[in-house]
Amino acid sequence: MEGQGMQQALNEYKEGIGQLAKHLPEVASAYNKFTSACFSEGELSLKEKHLIALALGIYSNDEYCIIYHAKGAVDNGASDKEMLEAAGVSAAFGGGMAMSQAVTVLIDALNEFKQA
Repeated sequence: MEGQGMQQALNEYKEGIGQLAKHLPEVASAYNKFTSACFSEGELSLKEKHLIALALGIYSNDEYCIIYHAKGAVDNGASDKEMLEAAGVSAAFGGGMAMSQAVTVLIDALNEFKQA
């Protein structure tokens, strides 16, 4: 992923989901329906849900989730500080691995998505 833009990474993820849908339409449909329900407004706002998912992406060392949910958090009004606080909570659980993702992938995503 190094050297590619965050938006390019999002596009690659979406293309991959499209390929999955061609080969396993039932699986892709069920996954999309499930995640759509999980990321709908409820007691938690979309911003809060993306901040939670961002922290989990950092914790699990999943760069595409970090990028995807950083974009979702930005699009739903999360501030840099809110996102970095979520990253800090993740690092409290995940130690150095989570901190390295927070200070590299998340910072790069913040810089790119704030310019968009």
